[in-house]
Amino acid sequence: MSDDTESAVSRLLDIMRRLRDPVSGCPWDIEQDFATIAPYTIEEAYEVAGAIEAMDWDALKEELGDLLLQVIFHAQMALERGLFDFHDVVLATTNKMLRRHPHVFGEEKGIDTAAAQTAAWEEHKARERAQRNTGLLDDVPAVLPALLRALKLQQRASSVGFDWESASKVVDKIAEEAAEIVQARDSGAAPDQLRGEIGDLLFAVANLGRHLGIDPESALRATNAKFVRRFGAIERALGEQNRSVADASLDEMEALWQAAKANETASS
Repeated sequence: MSDDTESAVSRLLDIMRRLRDPVSGCPWDIEQDFATIAPYTIEEAYEVAGAIEAMDWDALKEELGDLLLQVIFHAQMALERGLFDFHDVVLATTNKMLRRHPHVFGEEKGIDTAAAQTAAWEEHKARERAQRNTGLLDDVPAVLPALLRALKLQQRASSVGFDWESASKVVDKIAEEAAEIVQARDSGAAPDQLRGEIGDLLFAVANLGRHLGIDPESALRATNAKFVRRFGAIERALGEQNRSVADASLDEMEALWQAAKANETASS
């Protein structure tokens, strides 16, 4: 770390200490704890992902700074409780990187592709779990977005052979789960049962994405963005007629949707 970088990090740590000072700090910052700050940490991580997807590098610089601030916020609260400090956080992740990359920092050889490294990484994590005597799925965070957690759960299960043989088998499972939703609906199933059936379908769709090498979370984010973009085109088209979506019929909106879709296809 250069002197300038070390100075910048030290200054940020000092800023957070002052913000949390019980006498002269900021009232809002003083009131926060781990639980209240956690949602902001998650939000900042998503804003980092959003800046990357938009290829907005100035925004990425800012969002990474905001995410770093979240780490420092948590570390300061931990310091106040006598749990650990920012130095301990950096040391822990440094040791982890050294431990999980013996082919770079140690004597282990034979890892020369990204796929081999991924396999070795998972093997290292498996050994660490075994030392902690935890189950295969126990340390997949429950707070992850549901699709992302489904993907990670499936990856873990697949590592010990608990997996579908092919993507076509998963497609069959998706059809089965969709049929079960229709059957549950037609039989007047309770909301909890319908929720379970829909969850099963989403889990199977996430599994299909994994088999095809597609991250379901990023795929759904892209579809969300596409929906917003095309619905915006509907609103603009109606606005040119001095109308709003509330004034339009479903058929009109569908026609404008298809026009927006065609325009995107023509310009791609």
